[in-house]
Amino acid sequence: MSHESATPYDDGGIRCDERGLAIRRYYPWGTKWIPYTSIRGVSRLPVTGANAVRKWRIWGSGDLVHWWNLDARRPRKNTVLVIDVGHRVRPTITPDDPDAVQRILAERVDGG
Repeated sequence: MSHESATPYDDGGIRCDERGLAIRRYYPWGTKWIPYTSIRGVSRLPVTGANAVRKWRIWGSGDLVHWWNLDARRPRKNTVLVIDVGHRVRPTITPDDPDAVQRILAERVDGG
């Protein structure tokens, strides 16, 4: 197995590998790891316009539904991915390349 197939995406905050999604700095003490089999779906949201307040959420939750990992670069990003894991609180991430992460998750979750 090549290194590329073992780690198809890693931007330092978000990592997708052969087993699942790792969200670094999710908890004060570290990483949240989500196996692909636990992901029910992924939604894409803009962080502009009426949703601009999301852009300033650096870590935690403001609505008790979305939980943001620590990402000091979030105010400079434009796209959010919300991960449905079947619970009320949904991990909410801003990867450097949201298109790549969404594609990888769609392939892995849908069995593509």
